[in-house]
Amino acid sequence: MFGGLNMIYFDYTADTPPDSRVLEEYIRTAQIFANPNSAHSAGQEAKNEIDTGISRTAERLHIKPSEIIVTSGASEANNLAVKGLTFTDRRRGRHIVSTFLEHSSVSGALTFLQEQGWEIDIVNVKPDGMIDIDHLRTLLREDTVLCAVCAVDSELGTVQPIGQIAEILKDCPNCRFHVDATQAIGKIKLDLTFADTASFAPHKFYGLKGSGILYKREEIVLEPLIHGGASTTIYRSGTPDTAAIAAAAKALELAENEFEERLAYVTNLNRILRDEIRKIKGLIINSPENAVPHILNVSSAGIKGGKMQALLNEKGICISVKSACSVPNTPSRPVMAITHDRKRALSSWRISLSHLTTEQDIEALIKALHEIMEQEVRK
Repeated sequence: MFGGLNMIYFDYTADTPPDSRVLEEYIRTAQIFANPNSAHSAGQEAKNEIDTGISRTAERLHIKPSEIIVTSGASEANNLAVKGLTFTDRRRGRHIVSTFLEHSSVSGALTFLQEQGWEIDIVNVKPDGMIDIDHLRTLLREDTVLCAVCAVDSELGTVQPIGQIAEILKDCPNCRFHVDATQAIGKIKLDLTFADTASFAPHKFYGLKGSGILYKREEIVLEPLIHGGASTTIYRSGTPDTAAIAAAAKALELAENEFEERLAYVTNLNRILRDEIRKIKGLIINSPENAVPHILNVSSAGIKGGKMQALLNEKGICISVKSACSVPNTPSRPVMAITHDRKRALSSWRISLSHLTTEQDIEALIKALHEIMEQEVRK
């Protein structure tokens, strides 16, 4: 049973259920409803809660409270970073370097900039899902103003060498480094200070939807997307959501405190799943061995990803095809990047695991996959 439905859930990369302790924190702070920008005592009580939440988040991330911009989610955070950095530095250059591994909130923002006259180069991706560092070096120019690389790819689960990229970019003084860390927080240990900006959202680690965080190095200037007042920062106007900020801090606290235990559990599930999938004729694992264990991308010979999703859904199992925000009926960009095989990219789909996943869930998935693939062979 999941969310009131008799379904087995394998889409934790797209969304996670809020932890009961996060909900408790949200309910507690939702009672502190006054506008935190108001000068009266009720407003100041709300402001104090916000300051506490932001300080706790900053402490967990080893950054300064002044370096946190609260947004409505990771998509807004990515757009604010990508557009804000490039608009601010447009007189220094209009060249951007990125990858085919990025979430649509990054790639879509880059497409918008390309239509406005920015030039975009894409870094090659090696068969193991890692970006080609040597190719990255050749793409950097004096007028390169932005390099955008995700810390963990949402479809393959590949962990990129963020520290190494940051070191290379030191030789490119006009270039800012944006890291989409949405799939990294709670899955790997990541030093955000390698980046100039970094984004994430708590609903990916058992927090609530509707809130996000953008880390911005203190000395970096961004052109805002939303104008209208200082709020908690000059870079993002709007009345801050006291309860959402407190809940995000709580979700991050739990993700950090329970990191090792959750990781060990999911790693074991991933090993079991990989071993069983390799036994099923017609299934190919796309995720590299060094991917985060929470994400396993698979291709099914002769069955497009959307059809596999529907077939599993009929058996009460939820999986995803690409990122939940991707355009449907198109090949997976990350799978295409590592395999150069359109059929394999069109037939790919994603399993994502959690500390809430049980071994019984894995057994049910494997049984369903055997049945589906055997049925397809008989056709």
